[in-house]
Amino acid sequence: VQLQASGGGLVQTGGSLSLSCAGSGHSFRSYTVGWFRQAPGKARDFVAAISWNGRTVYADSVKGRFTMTRDNAKRTASLQMNDLKPEDSATYYCAAQSTGQITTPNYGYWGQGTLVTVSS
Repeated sequence: VQLQASGGGLVQTGGSLSLSCAGSGHSFRSYTVGWFRQAPGKARDFVAAISWNGRTVYADSVKGRFTMTRDNAKRTASLQMNDLKPEDSATYYCAAQSTGQITTPNYGYWGQGTLVTVSS
């Protein structure tokens, strides 16, 4: 599975951005897709994940502000980010796995990061 993340950019506090993760291969449809983020000098943190059948899990820090969806026909997964805060600034990575803990960064497949910067 190959993944490509896009959609990052610069936004003001309170603004919105939508990230997209495009996957290749038929197996993408059966994989859990996750979003992680990493700020400079910090660990890579879990943000959200969606299972093959649409079940979602969110980090407490983004609950109520971020929404993750997927379109298996298009092999894409999206992360709608609303009410963005400066602490959301990071490089965001999408990842995919067939099995395993969904909130830990041990996914088997990773896309390149996309930078999100939230100005105060």
